[in-house]
Amino acid sequence: MEVRHTTNPTDVKQYDTARLRQEFLIPTLFEEGQIKMVYTHYDRMVVGGAQPVKEELALEAADTLRTDYFLERREIGFLSIGGPAIITVDGEAYELDKLDVLYVGKGKREVKLASKDSANPAKLYFCSALAHAELPTRKMTREEANPTHLGAQETSNERVLYKYIHADGIQSCQLMLGVTSLQAGSVWNTMPSHVHDRRMEAYLYFDMADETRVFHMMGEPSETRHLVVANEQAIISPPWSIHSGVGTSNYTFCWSMAGENYTFTDMDVVKASELK
Repeated sequence: MEVRHTTNPTDVKQYDTARLRQEFLIPTLFEEGQIKMVYTHYDRMVVGGAQPVKEELALEAADTLRTDYFLERREIGFLSIGGPAIITVDGEAYELDKLDVLYVGKGKREVKLASKDSANPAKLYFCSALAHAELPTRKMTREEANPTHLGAQETSNERVLYKYIHADGIQSCQLMLGVTSLQAGSVWNTMPSHVHDRRMEAYLYFDMADETRVFHMMGEPSETRHLVVANEQAIISPPWSIHSGVGTSNYTFCWSMAGENYTFTDMDVVKASELK
């Protein structure tokens, strides 16, 4: 498990491209037969990816957590972005197709990840936050995630928002998770930008062609920066940072949040005219 520490927004103004990528970009999350994890000190979020092929993979607590098992003091949300997956939680199996989500609450001891078909292996993206209570395991399909159509072709941001783990969906202690999918011909997401200083956020960009890139916007509104992101790369977004992006083609991304506030709409909008 890799560990990332928090940063000071005043110091970040001095970072060059290499340092920005070192602090905020997760370049590789999916490798065959492995589970990869990054522990960020922003709200103690764990961001990870698993690619089981022939063998089942067990989610285990790394030394970083200092716990007997991974979910002893945590909750977790899994998003399927590859072939059909099977997640077994304390002996009960759940099958996930692409863009299905499984929430597993605090206290579950044994979590195993597998592909239903090794010729079409699963890819499971996950985010885990600290939890104070035990809540039931629950699966939600893409169709059940209340798809909301946003934006317009005229502003190049026609997109569909899927909300899975939130106050009106799958219940959690503090974790929120959803997916935004841009329609063909649209490239902008989350514009106008916003900040929610009470919650950090993590992003996974996926369903991108090899040559496609997303310019992920970050930084304070008065001092913006950007990161160039390729397919299946993730971003750690600090609470003080804006987050929006534009791609060279359409794409899909998973957003997940953890922090003090559990209200999805709690955000401070930043007008485009205020960005510098």
